[in-house]
Amino acid sequence: MATRRSSRLSAASNLVPKNETPAAPVRTVVSQPKNSRKRKSATTTTTDADNDTALPPPPSTPKRKTARTTSAPHPPSTPAGINELAGASRPLETLHPPHAALDRLADPFGTNAAVISPLTSRLFAKKATVDASPVKAFGGRPGEGAGLGAGLGPGGGRLTTGNILQQALEHLVRVEPKLKVVVEKHHCKVFSKEGLADVVDPFVNLTSGIIGQQVSGAAAKSIKARFVALFNPEVEDVELHIFPTPLAVSVTPLETLRTAGLSQRKAEYIQGLAEKFASGELSAQMLVEGAYEEVFEKLIAVRGLGRWSVEMFACFGLKRLDVFSTGDLGVQRGMASLAGRDISKLKAKGGGKWKYMSEKDMLEMAEKFAPYRSVFMWYMWRVEDVDTAVLE
Repeated sequence: MATRRSSRLSAASNLVPKNETPAAPVRTVVSQPKNSRKRKSATTTTTDADNDTALPPPPSTPKRKTARTTSAPHPPSTPAGINELAGASRPLETLHPPHAALDRLADPFGTNAAVISPLTSRLFAKKATVDASPVKAFGGRPGEGAGLGAGLGPGGGRLTTGNILQQALEHLVRVEPKLKVVVEKHHCKVFSKEGLADVVDPFVNLTSGIIGQQVSGAAAKSIKARFVALFNPEVEDVELHIFPTPLAVSVTPLETLRTAGLSQRKAEYIQGLAEKFASGELSAQMLVEGAYEEVFEKLIAVRGLGRWSVEMFACFGLKRLDVFSTGDLGVQRGMASLAGRDISKLKAKGGGKWKYMSEKDMLEMAEKFAPYRSVFMWYMWRVEDVDTAVLE
């Protein structure tokens, strides 16, 4: 399904933020979807006369049976909802081929993803290192004074999308040597140079996350496809469907949105999110340039986005490297295992939300891994896939 937009919906000018003026609008028709269950055309049956004259079908050669290959077990996956929150990204080289191979500046305290405006398709991202001013020294927090990522890179140089993951891994292992075996076993692609080259559409990501709440992955995929189809009534090939703009969704009746399989509440959530982007209250520029506190407060104010959803979007969508969520049971379990606690006994014992480790203990333990707590959190989901004996 294509996520790049080739058309824009005409809308009132007062909904357009000043810093993201949309391109010339093209009228888009949004209609009630036809019955999505297409019936297969009936196969033509032949009469007796036809059978008398028809040539017999060529003999079919039975297919050779091939042995099924079982793929190697995957490492413990991140929570299912993350796939929706981070699933709308695409490689930067599809938009900007000349700059895809270049390192960009990186900042563990900021957004490292390239974020595309849902209204104008304008791209917001850190500068390429070749376009940045050279820095000789660093005297403060990245993003202040000497510049983004200054002083934290190799040899006291800059942090870039090409070296920030290695710096993060070295920091994790330096703080806790037990993590070395986990780091060596699992490659953290999401924060690698390849992962940081993804372009994120925040409206697509967050909408997909809302659709995927409390439903199976298959159901979420089906509902999302039907939702997008609402705004592509004349395009039969679903591969050519484009995700609707916030403007289009904001003016679509809730009754129409619900025909995609959305509940009343989810339809309201998605339309409310669309209105935030359409009015400029949420923007790609703010998500890239804003401090984490500002980004968090803006997103948590949106109905349908809870604390965990915002934290996961900031981590896996915006590629912020110092996000930490105490509300994730998988992270809590991994941290307890790393701390040498008997997970099986704690699980059997119960204890509610904090049965493996208290929130206070989690925060204190994670603080040592700043400013790379997102990377630390990613590896906590994978700790239990490693023989715990090597951690002792």
